Amino acid sequence: MRVELCDALVRHCQNPKFVFLTGDLGFMALEPLQEKAGDRFINAGVAEQNMVGVAAGLASQGLSPWLYSIAPFLYARPLEQIRNDVCLHNLPVKFIGNGGGYAYGVMGATHHAIEDYGILLTLQNMRVFVPAFAADVPVMVEKLAAAHYPAYLRLGRDEKPKQMEPPPYSAWRKITEGRGATLLAVGPIAGNLWNAVLAQEDEDKKPNLWVLSELPVAPDEMPKEFLKDIEHSGHLALVEEHVAHGGAGEMIARALMLRGLAPKRFSHFHAQGYLSGYYGSQVFHRQESGLAAADILKALDGP
Repeated sequence: MRVELCDALVRHCQNPKFVFLTGDLGFMALEPLQEKAGDRFINAGVAEQNMVGVAAGLASQGLSPWLYSIAPFLYARPLEQIRNDVCLHNLPVKFIGNGGGYAYGVMGATHHAIEDYGILLTLQNMRVFVPAFAADVPVMVEKLAAAHYPAYLRLGRDEKPKQMEPPPYSAWRKITEGRGATLLAVGPIAGNLWNAVLAQEDEDKKPNLWVLSELPVAPDEMPKEFLKDIEHSGHLALVEEHVAHGGAGEMIARALMLRGLAPKRFSHFHAQGYLSGYYGSQVFHRQESGLAAADILKALDGP
């Protein structure tokens, strides 16, 4: 997704108000943007708190700052500055966190972002965008470029089936039709689930796969077709590479309750931290948390 991000920002940096700040990261990926933006491409160094403060100052003067780093370096280290300098003043600073969920694998917990949007969405005015597919990134960049609020863009790796193309971007998208459970996924793990759903031979068990890409979720923002799917299937299963607390599962459950709706059955598949105490690949951590696609589809058939 970094390639699509760079291409989209190269197009956007024609705007003279555009400024890009990186925390000494993006090598072998963002050089075209650096060349195009010139002195509006700033390497802020390993000083994320200062980088956020500078970005807030730039935004207060009418500029459009975009910040980039490995996700936990971007939201955890400078959280006070994000809260006080950016969000409390509703400044249009755009945060781009690379490596959502367990994407950085063996680099360990310090590089994992499994609580990022849950933390950030406790801050005033913040919105979160989680592309599921590479094609989502350019659309999101254009949307964020026009936004007048702080926003976090959580990047991962495109995992869609090679032979398939997703529907045009929308905050909510239905990817597959089936007669099984209603399966709602957040982020790139949706591509992995899509592969598994395509391999499902029993049409009665094939889930309706939905993708959610924008957070938080307001009760009146849930599509009518999604609510009909839940009513028909009686089973809503939400999958996210994020801890349960503050995650999309809690948001959706709350939104449904506020509307006076509740599925007969609700399943929540989410990051569970480090159950074995070991670090491994993203695949390893997903399996340990019960996020492997095959295991999820198998669990949908259970009681």
